[in-house]
Amino acid sequence: MDRNLIAALTIVLGAITPAAMIGRFSTEAMRSLGRNPEAAPGISANLILALALTEAIAIYALVVALAIKFVQ
Repeated sequence: MDRNLIAALTIVLGAITPAAMIGRFSTEAMRSLGRNPEAAPGISANLILALALTEAIAIYALVVALAIKFVQ
């Protein structure tokens, strides 16, 4: 396979999956806050941590895609 195609597939999968998970995390957090508004500080702290770790996966996918493309 061509390096460009492999790099493109890497970044596509590395961007779509975290984006879907961020949406799911946010949806579930809003549902939880709707059911129990008093738990907002705990839910917010855990949500921010989960979103940061999920974004890190997308950044790692970008780094891997660039490594595939430019490192020989």
